[in-house]
Amino acid sequence: MAWWLVKSEPETWSWDDHVRVGTQAWDGVRNAQAAGYLKAMAVGDRAFFYHSVNEKRIVGLVEVTAPAYPDPTDPTGRWVVVDFTAIRPVARPVDLATIKAVPELAHLALVRQSRLSVGPVDDAAARLILSLAGEPA
Repeated sequence: MAWWLVKSEPETWSWDDHVRVGTQAWDGVRNAQAAGYLKAMAVGDRAFFYHSVNEKRIVGLVEVTAPAYPDPTDPTGRWVVVDFTAIRPVARPVDLATIKAVPELAHLALVRQSRLSVGPVDDAAARLILSLAGEPA
């Protein structure tokens, strides 16, 4: 199982929206690198659900429940989506300032490529973030 981080503007698609629906395609990704990460995801992988813009914090955990397939919102057929199922909110949201204050997390795409909406999280970083969030590793 691999770990990822997916970002959404809460005004557009929030954690509460995702929980209400349960399983949803992660659509609208229009960046080649982020789309490559979606294509690399496998069923059973987990992701941190991050509220971007004003909140800037990890608020929940989701699981990949369908591998990459064509994005139905894309008329060109170039872009893909994966389906995520909400698992649970994190016990303690982890804000960007906290993440940036931890040297072991400085390599994350969230820190180094702030505009990227999808990025990988290595196992050591995932365990550390889970700890910060009050979650079992």
